[in-house]
Amino acid sequence: MPDRRAVAIAGHTGDAVIAAAGLAGDAAVRATALGALERLGKLTDEQIITALDDHDVRVRRRAAEVAATHPAVDLVPTLSDTDPNVVETAAWACGEHESNRPEVVRRLIELSADAAEPLVREAAVAALGAIGDPAAIDVIIAATSDKPAVRRRAVLALAPFEGDHVDAAIDRALEDRDWQVRQAAEDLRRAQS
Repeated sequence: MPDRRAVAIAGHTGDAVIAAAGLAGDAAVRATALGALERLGKLTDEQIITALDDHDVRVRRRAAEVAATHPAVDLVPTLSDTDPNVVETAAWACGEHESNRPEVVRRLIELSADAAEPLVREAAVAALGAIGDPAAIDVIIAATSDKPAVRRRAVLALAPFEGDHVDAAIDRALEDRDWQVRQAAEDLRRAQS
C-alpha cells in the first residue's frame, strides 16, 4: 500500500496505478489519491461519488472539491453533510457547475438563509450568484444584511440580476459599515456602467 507521499508524487509523475492504489489507504492517503487522480485526468465520477460517502470528513471534503470539475456528480446529498466544511466546499463546487437544477438551487437557497455557519451561507450565496437563477434573488438580497463576509459575497452575487430591488440592495451596500462590502458594491456599479 503506497503512503501519502508516494501517492502525491504519483499525481505529478503520471503514475496512475500508484495514485489509484491510494484509494484503498487510510483517510489522508485516500484524500491525496483523489487529488492525484484528478491531476492525472484519471479520476472517475464513480470514484468521487464513493468518496463523497466516505466516513472521514477529509476525504468527503476533498471529493467535494474535485467534484467542481465533474458536473455529472450530484452534490445535492453532500449539501446536507454533517460537516460544515464539506457543505461549504460542495456549495462552492455547485457554483462551479453553474447548474440550475431545481434541487440544487432549492438547497443552496435553504443554506443561504438557514445554515448556522457563516462560511456555508457565504459559499451558498456565491454559488447562487454564479448560477444566476431568478428564484435566488430574494435570498441573495436578504444575505446583504448578514455578516460582513456574507454581505460582500451577496453583493457580488447580485451581478447577474437586474431590477429596482437589486439596485436598492446595491445602494445600501454602498453605505455599508464594512469597507469590503462597500468596495464590492462600487466594483459592481462600475461593471454595470
